[in-house]
Amino acid sequence: MGLLTFSINVTLDGCVDHQEGIADDETHAFFTRLMADAGAMLWGRVTYEMMESSWPAVARGEVDVPPAMRAWADTLEAKPKYVVSSTRTDFPWTHSHHLAGDLRTGVQALKDATPAGVLLGSGQLATELDRLELIDEYRFLVHPRIAGHGPTLYQRGLPRTRRLELVSATPLRNGAVAMHYRRAP
Repeated sequence: MGLLTFSINVTLDGCVDHQEGIADDETHAFFTRLMADAGAMLWGRVTYEMMESSWPAVARGEVDVPPAMRAWADTLEAKPKYVVSSTRTDFPWTHSHHLAGDLRTGVQALKDATPAGVLLGSGQLATELDRLELIDEYRFLVHPRIAGHGPTLYQRGLPRTRRLELVSATPLRNGAVAMHYRRAP
């Protein structure tokens, strides 16, 4: 069984707005490595649609981008992508699949079928999966910024505090810190 790892950009005040992080070669390379090591991606519909609106064109070479962004797009293009949605069932982007039915059952089956693990990149979906105690690890890239607005990490709350164990903390040259935690027993 593979692990479910929640990974996201977050500011010091908990903002997970994708426009608030540092989007440079170093951060793209960090997430490309995470994604390359995972067996599949898992998103909610909103995150899928945000990614679908730009990254396939980059992977096709229709957009001129730096090499680190191209590597990210190419890795993403090849990766199986699973989408949780109750409002959309058609996901035409390469290697995209709808994860329908009971959330706990579907995500557990995906974990069981993906020995290399599943990388989760949607904040709202992470809240629901954390409530179901399905997330095994957390890989946050904490940016040296205070956004002063939301959306924020876990803004819909959890039923209880989640204890984590630090695996590693790696500073990047741009001032961000890659934090790796796993669930405490």
